[in-house]
Amino acid sequence: MKYVLFVCTENSARSQMAEALFNFHNRNPEYAGISAGTEPASAIRQGAVEAMKEKGIDISQKKPKKLTHEMIKDAKRIFTMGCIKGCPVTPQDKTEDWDLEDPAGKQIEKYREVRDEIECRVNKLVSEIR
Repeated sequence: MKYVLFVCTENSARSQMAEALFNFHNRNPEYAGISAGTEPASAIRQGAVEAMKEKGIDISQKKPKKLTHEMIKDAKRIFTMGCIKGCPVTPQDKTEDWDLEDPAGKQIEKYREVRDEIECRVNKLVSEIR
């Protein structure tokens, strides 16, 4: 299995949405999406849960996960969400930063906007690995 790793600081919104959208849209059985955070929160942000539910994807039972060296080593590609630009723990040769705005503390509209941007990028990524 080849892993696509989505990383942000808390693993409570952007990277969780990216993981879920990748696994929802991906049809290549050789790939799976995972996500993690450098400083995981205690729970997924409610705005992310609501925004994903609108797409028919339930992330309400997901838990933020700590980024590990094994995840980094096993990942085929790594995408950071903009909060840890130039992340010192991920190898630059397989890391790309998506530079997405953090919706934390904002209204549901911002979560939708970020979700839709992630979905566009995920769809491009999925088409690349077909």
